[in-house]
Amino acid sequence: MKAILITTLHRGVFYGLVPSDQDMTAKTMALKNARCAIRFGTTEGVAELASKGPNADSKIGCAADIEAIHDITAVWAVTEKAQAAWTS
Repeated sequence: MKAILITTLHRGVFYGLVPSDQDMTAKTMALKNARCAIRFGTTEGVAELASKGPNADSKIGCAADIEAIHDITAVWAVTEKAQAAWTS
């Protein structure tokens, strides 16, 4: 499984896991152990969530599987450091 961060047309920001062979150009994906960034207190924008993860000023939803998330606008690779922050 591969950790990714996605944004949606509806301003959603989600972290989750997808199969390693997932088509990253798909506009709809299923996410395992997904978490929603309800509020993020980053100083370097959304990309900080992919490179460093959420910080103490962020509000992150609990983990759940998403069967289909639609209208994906961007997909970021998530670093190991950020993955640790998302899952802690």
